[in-house]
Amino acid sequence: PSPNIPEQQFLVMRLTKPTLFTNLPVTCEDRDLPGDLFGQLMRDDPSTIKGAETLMLGEMLTLPQNFGNIFLGETFSSYISVHNDSSQVVKDILVKADLQTSSQRLNLSASNSAVAELKPESCIDDVIHHEVKEIGTHILVCAVSYTTQCGEKLYFRKFFKFQVLKPLDVKTKFYNAETDEVFLEAQIQNITTSPMFMEKVSLEPSMMYNVTELNIVTSGDQGESTFGKMSYLQPMDTRQYLYCLKPKPEYAEKAGVIKGVTVIGKLDIVWKTNLGERGRLQTSQLQRMAPGYGDIRMSVEMIPETVNLEEPFDITCKIINCSERTMDLQLEMCNTRTVHWCGISGRQLGKLTPGASLLLPLTVFSSVQGLQSISGLRLTDTFLKRTYEYDDIAQVCVVCPFLNNEC
Repeated sequence: PSPNIPEQQFLVMRLTKPTLFTNLPVTCEDRDLPGDLFGQLMRDDPSTIKGAETLMLGEMLTLPQNFGNIFLGETFSSYISVHNDSSQVVKDILVKADLQTSSQRLNLSASNSAVAELKPESCIDDVIHHEVKEIGTHILVCAVSYTTQCGEKLYFRKFFKFQVLKPLDVKTKFYNAETDEVFLEAQIQNITTSPMFMEKVSLEPSMMYNVTELNIVTSGDQGESTFGKMSYLQPMDTRQYLYCLKPKPEYAEKAGVIKGVTVIGKLDIVWKTNLGERGRLQTSQLQRMAPGYGDIRMSVEMIPETVNLEEPFDITCKIINCSERTMDLQLEMCNTRTVHWCGISGRQLGKLTPGASLLLPLTVFSSVQGLQSISGLRLTDTFLKRTYEYDDIAQVCVVCPFLNNEC
């Protein structure tokens, strides 16, 4: 640079946690040729743990030797320093830091106001933070503008390019139950090269559902995670989380509404890596395939778990009109080889408007022991002369009430 132009030095460093120093212990038996030479060298090594020299981990920390990997969900921190290497005082120094991603440009500068002056051998320091929310190429653009003593305005900038990688592979599966419950299985795989401590994996349900986490085993008043007390996920390991979603009471009766709901919620994942560095990843809204119930949906609301052989028992069925038209329903009860219905078959149930429901109490008994399926119900829409068959709607355990071999 010309003697009349003050020279400015621009330094940008990434701020990361140090790592635990590791060494490679070399040992041998006392009767071998080296004798205690290797052991004495390790005892004299300041990086080893006294009394446990054969452990790879030491008591020292290692500062980062390179830029390292940046993963989605982590916080990118960088130290920016502008140093006046000249012998002149410069004025109106403005330091600006922008982060360019594939979709947007973000201003990361803590302050957008200019510094009045910068004396020789002085510097302006700034620390920027940004939670990384996109994968792919990122460019940190650092620009400096200042005015010389002669009133000349100067400007220069530097570019720092880095890649943001994906830390986790998340796969989901949905299971739609007949009772409007939705079970979500989330498979989370650590695709980094270092272990993770899974601090939290939770499901934030949509407004129509309440969620129950099925990853905790309750013992008394306390619950313990199914993954143990230390929830570590090794590189390339996969863990499965299970959740149950139930419709809120105000939506449970609206069959047409629940039937068409596809948005379930989103996963919130928080983890920690080297020396407690935290990362957070939140998925987009998870969507399921809406279940197809047909025009009429029948579910069992009440049924005993165990009944006696050849003794009538009561069940309660719920019929919901899932179509967009009014139905005039007729009930037929067909006996099977093991299940026999009590009551009048072919009776009229009346008209059922769209989205409406009715509770249907029925009486039945079984002539065979064991686990028996409740089958043989038929609903006919007299308007369209269309019949709907309902078999295997529930199961019940039939036992013999006698202690001897009379059954």
